[in-house]
Amino acid sequence: MEDVLPPTLLTGWGRTMPSRAVVVRPGSVDDVVTTVATAGPRGVLARGAGRSYGDAAQNGGGVVLDLAALSDVEVLDDGDVVAGAGAMLSDIVPLLLERGRFLPVTPGTRFITVGGAIAADVHGKNHHVDGSFGAHVRWVDLVTADGDVRRLAADGPPDDVALLAATIGGMGLTGVLVAARFATIPAPTPWVRVQTRRARDLDALMALMVEGDDDHRYSVAWVDGMARGARLGRGVLTRGDHARPDEAPRRGRAAAPLAAGPPRLDVPPVPVSPLNRLTLAAFNEMWFRKAPRSRDGEITGIAPFFYPLDAVGGWNRLYGRRGFLQYQFAVPDAGADVVRVSLERLAGIGAPSFLSVLKRFGPGRPESQLSFPIAGWTLAIDVPVRTPGLAAALDDLDGHVLAAGGRLYLAKDSRAVPATIAAGYPGLPSFRALRADVDPHGVFVSDLSRRLQL
Repeated sequence: MEDVLPPTLLTGWGRTMPSRAVVVRPGSVDDVVTTVATAGPRGVLARGAGRSYGDAAQNGGGVVLDLAALSDVEVLDDGDVVAGAGAMLSDIVPLLLERGRFLPVTPGTRFITVGGAIAADVHGKNHHVDGSFGAHVRWVDLVTADGDVRRLAADGPPDDVALLAATIGGMGLTGVLVAARFATIPAPTPWVRVQTRRARDLDALMALMVEGDDDHRYSVAWVDGMARGARLGRGVLTRGDHARPDEAPRRGRAAAPLAAGPPRLDVPPVPVSPLNRLTLAAFNEMWFRKAPRSRDGEITGIAPFFYPLDAVGGWNRLYGRRGFLQYQFAVPDAGADVVRVSLERLAGIGAPSFLSVLKRFGPGRPESQLSFPIAGWTLAIDVPVRTPGLAAALDDLDGHVLAAGGRLYLAKDSRAVPATIAAGYPGLPSFRALRADVDPHGVFVSDLSRRLQL
């Protein structure tokens, strides 16, 4: 039986661009089919855990499906996972660790759903080795606009394969994903063997990544987004691999709960953000100085390595009532200088940022027309929306990204215009054509799709 809530104000993780929608909580796949069949003129959209940063999981004036009840999880003998779209990665990780397995790809939070991971084709610290989440999907069950429940398999008929490819990274615009099967990877212990390197500037940091990332499954660099001059782009590079049993602490697998449980701290709503140029300059200096210049072989748990921010519930509230945005782009290797330009431009307007992350991407998935990763570099920077001059700075950076053959990440975007997205995603016309074929009346819509004409 489904539960229907009155119009509810929804936002993304950045807490900007709110809109109201009728939230429906279906209790079964049949309930989903019924809701899709009775969708009004403003359509329907599935919403996961609300961790996309902008308006991707909103449908102002329409219906939003909360699929939390579709959360069954089964780990098969071969290590694959079959899960409902509403299942949280936080619930799946402990089950996998008990069996010596781990997620094939995980973003920086475990508090997202399987459906959301597929819809955004999320990437992690291992894209240069394992690709994005969609590369590991065996099949999905999708409720389409005509009310059918279609199982789309990676080795299925051509039409199904095409629809599956569009659904991976398709931001929920091809139908309601209700279940999926995906592969996992070996994790002999719930521990990670970590290498840390501190880099004095951007050139040194990027050189380290080019030279050594392929030797490790996981790699991510924290960048001091407020450093200028000779220190521009200084950062801390952290690489990791799953630890062997002989490397794990004696408590071994008993540490699996490290990857589960609620946040240890919770940030209450704050009327005025404590994050400003002075506080964040001090924080960034401390964070850089506390990192070792060079350290090998440190053993740490799954949670602190993959999900450090999950320890703080509601950390997005630190940005105050007006919220924040994350500017994330990908550029090919030939466009690596855009990383420097971006850091210079945002430091130049005094944008306060404590979360700037640089990673290397391997080859992307061109068959998934809206999947974000392309081979090269990706930089993500969190910035308060109240920053003076931010809009003009980001508009200027969009031009640099596009000139380099890059693109913006739809799951993080909250301010791009249609032309910017169209220029960055050459597969968008094919995506629109497929949508028109499987959903001719536009049942599946979002605030994002309206804003960007997807």
